Amino acid sequence: MQSGYYSSAAGMVTQFNRLDTIANNLANVNTVGFKEDNLIVGDFMRLYKEARDELPNANHTKEAAQFLNRAMNKAPQVVDAYTDFSLGVMQKSNNSLDMALSKEGLFFLVKTPEGIRLTRDGTFTKDDEGKLVTKQGYEVLPSDYFISKQPIIFNQGDSAIEIDKNGQILTNIPNSMTLNQLNRLFIAQPDNIDFLKKEGDGLYRYDGAGGVEGLVSFDGSEAVLQGFIEKSNVNAVKMMTQLIETNRLVGMYQKAMDTQMNDMNRDAIEKLAKKS
Repeated sequence: MQSGYYSSAAGMVTQFNRLDTIANNLANVNTVGFKEDNLIVGDFMRLYKEARDELPNANHTKEAAQFLNRAMNKAPQVVDAYTDFSLGVMQKSNNSLDMALSKEGLFFLVKTPEGIRLTRDGTFTKDDEGKLVTKQGYEVLPSDYFISKQPIIFNQGDSAIEIDKNGQILTNIPNSMTLNQLNRLFIAQPDNIDFLKKEGDGLYRYDGAGGVEGLVSFDGSEAVLQGFIEKSNVNAVKMMTQLIETNRLVGMYQKAMDTQMNDMNRDAIEKLAKKS
């Protein structure tokens, strides 16, 4: 009886974790550049079978039994989490400094107080010093930043600003409509996006070999869209469906736990009554 209670409790905890993830996705359905998070739910039996060949003991032996509690083998649990990096909808804006990346796996580089981070949020602007910054005030970095250590700075007379598909920034010569090359945006393409960790505000920390300093600017990306923003890739209808499903599962596990507890209490009362 107790094993059923614990299995139900484990299932409820798993659904609570799913609720947290779904709620966070729904809260960011209108966040520029946000990528949907998902959980993978498995059970102990499946994990055991995957790792069984690596265990030192043969199957169906007393020694191997310590690795497998068959009364708990179907208890669901979160076995992995991942981020869906598929593209969101590209929406045209009225800001010439808004930029979107039309290909997966590409990111802008920005400088934050915690270090250099990656982002898909291209809602940029100019600060009082003429620097190209994010809406949080973080400096947007050029492709030669690790050599020059200088940010992207516009002159006061730069009334016309154009960015081509490779991230090359062009500005007008003062009192002229002739365009002059300024900087190129640092477009990063990590070898393995599994090394990216979310930090909030649309930022990602890169934990790959060599860190962000090991990233190379992808100057031939042909993916930069000036005057566009990439909306969240969260499907609100799908998330609402999952939210309803998860709430129902929580209710089912709660009923199972109540039934198990009532049965345990009844058994305890009956056994005490017989002894008395």
